[in-house]
Parts: sequence; structure tokens; C-alpha cells
Amino acid sequence: MTRTISQAELRNGSASIMDALEAGEDFVITRNGQPVGELRPITRPRGMTTVELRRRLARFAGQASGAEERAEIDAVFGEDRLDD
Repeated sequence: MTRTISQAELRNGSASIMDALEAGEDFVITRNGQPVGELRPITRPRGMTTVELRRRLARFAGQASGAEERAEIDAVFGEDRLDD
């Protein structure tokens, strides 16, 4: 279930909100009563474990360009999209 909280609640209750995120709770953040954003827990992409992700990225340690590292991260998590 998604919980709606104000910007002030986010600011003043960040520790408890982080705990709720870790527990799987979603949030809609409002400013002046209008929704402006969402907070939701990070999920593992395609069932990948942290160990697997570290193993995949370790092959780049000290030898790959930033572009190669970014391509691998995008392959795992998807590309960032900037909506202009």
C-alpha cells in the first residue's frame, strides 16, 4: 500500500521513512497538497543478487573506461532516461 506524506513529514521523519522503505513500503510525496514525487524501495534487477552484481562489475576494476563500466551498469539496471 502506498502512503502519502508531505514534504515536511519527509524532512522531519526521514529515519522512520527509511526504515519503512527497507520494509518495502512506498510513498507519494506532496508539496502544498500536490503530489510531486514517489519513493519506493529498490528491487534487485532480474533476480540478480548483490554477489552476482559485484562479480560482474569486478571484471572492470581498474581496467575499463567509464563508458564500459556505465554500459555494464545500464545492462543490469536499464538506461537512465532524462525527460526534457
